[in-house]
Amino acid sequence: MADAFSTPPDNRFFEDYAEGATYICGSVTVSEDDIVRFAAAYDPQAMHVDRLLAAKGPFGAVIASGWHTVALIMRLFVENFLPRNGLPSPGVDELRWTLPVRPGDTLTLRATVTEARRSRSKPDRGLIHSFLEVQNQNNEVVMTMRPVNPVRVRTQGGAG
Repeated sequence: MADAFSTPPDNRFFEDYAEGATYICGSVTVSEDDIVRFAAAYDPQAMHVDRLLAAKGPFGAVIASGWHTVALIMRLFVENFLPRNGLPSPGVDELRWTLPVRPGDTLTLRATVTEARRSRSKPDRGLIHSFLEVQNQNNEVVMTMRPVNPVRVRTQGGAG
């Protein structure tokens, strides 16, 4: 069972992220047109943009670019997990595409807080490490990611 935040994103701070908590952060359905349009602009490999060649390839149809999947999931992550008072992230520790995303797939984001610690050098923030798991409508994991996000603290000077 998933946890629920006790505060809305506009009023969410470091103290609202408990280690081990897991959140379902929404779903998105991917259309073939969206796959081809994104790939044509950003990742024009044949498996993403050429319906005829892709049909003859190992996946039997076009599949979404991994970067398209990341972009779709990033939106769910921002809208449903991160606070609105965000700080720039230092990056992602790991990103894996484990299965292809196909036209018509509905992707659901599950985010687990794996570590939450106060910053020793910057007292106005803490650091949240998360494990993101993206599943399709068949409950198959299609992508995992481990982002790191600094988050403002509600109260400076206390333990978190």
